[in-house]
Amino acid sequence: MQTPQFWDDANEAKKIIQESNDLKSWTEPLENLLRRVDDVLSLAPEAEQDPSFVADLEKELESIGKDLSEVEIRRMLSGAMDKASCFLSINAGAGGTEACDWALMLLRMYERWASRRKWKVEVVDVLPGEVAGVRNVTLHIEGEYAYGYAKAEKGVHRIVRISPFDSNARRHTSFAAVDVIPEITEDVKIEVRPEDLRVDTYRASGAGGQHVNKTDSAVRILHIPTGIVVSSQSQRSQIQNRESCLKLLRSKLYEREMEERQKKLDAMSGEKMDIAWGSQIRSYVFQPYTLVKDTRTKYEMGDIQSVMDGNIDPFIQAYLKEFGGKAL
Repeated sequence: MQTPQFWDDANEAKKIIQESNDLKSWTEPLENLLRRVDDVLSLAPEAEQDPSFVADLEKELESIGKDLSEVEIRRMLSGAMDKASCFLSINAGAGGTEACDWALMLLRMYERWASRRKWKVEVVDVLPGEVAGVRNVTLHIEGEYAYGYAKAEKGVHRIVRISPFDSNARRHTSFAAVDVIPEITEDVKIEVRPEDLRVDTYRASGAGGQHVNKTDSAVRILHIPTGIVVSSQSQRSQIQNRESCLKLLRSKLYEREMEERQKKLDAMSGEKMDIAWGSQIRSYVFQPYTLVKDTRTKYEMGDIQSVMDGNIDPFIQAYLKEFGGKAL
């Protein structure tokens, strides 16, 4: 990168810069951890003279351990698309208003989780419930390793609670399905031919400013060969929503291709894999006690409010540690 001819080939230069940044993303956190460990060791003799200082050092060691664990988890994210941003979709299951409200609660949970990680979150498309909540919603989560972490959430999420929509205050069980796909960047070749697309425009629904319900800015695209349908209404213009749709479509086509390859490998090896979409991965119990339990790893937490406020990293880390970051 220091040589005068470095920028003679712009594409090659960009690749080298990306490789350099990838290496720094590993070396810099580790160097920082080593410096912090050295600082604790150098301050340890002072703690012998001042016992009150011990608590501060223990707190710093706990923080170092937490950050080291995060680096170890990242090391497990070695999949081809783990580093990518992603699209996360939530679909309410059977149960009417109760299920739609549960889908909205999960939406809030994931928005807060992404915010904790300082990732950018945008609602790409949403279909409100008839009374409350949402029937389905798609989020675009933009951030490094967003897909690698979020893929652990793919599956069916179950809630048990006394329904606020039941006048008799009975307990209800509802389900919502979460799907996660990586955002495909331009360097991944996924062919989308214009003649294979049917593009429809319509008026956006819900909140969104003065343009909503006044212009046909929302876009829905049908990929005719596969039957995949994507839609977007989050942007102000039809052109922007079309671009958002095409990004989501390319991601879905990539996921479809990867699934087909996996099916062929499974058929050759004679293995039968569980379909993640149809399996219940986690239960959230609000009554008669409070508990969130992951059925795959058996990891559980009693502070359900903390989980609903976005504290789901312990569940994701438990999954990645047990399954080695393998895609669902």
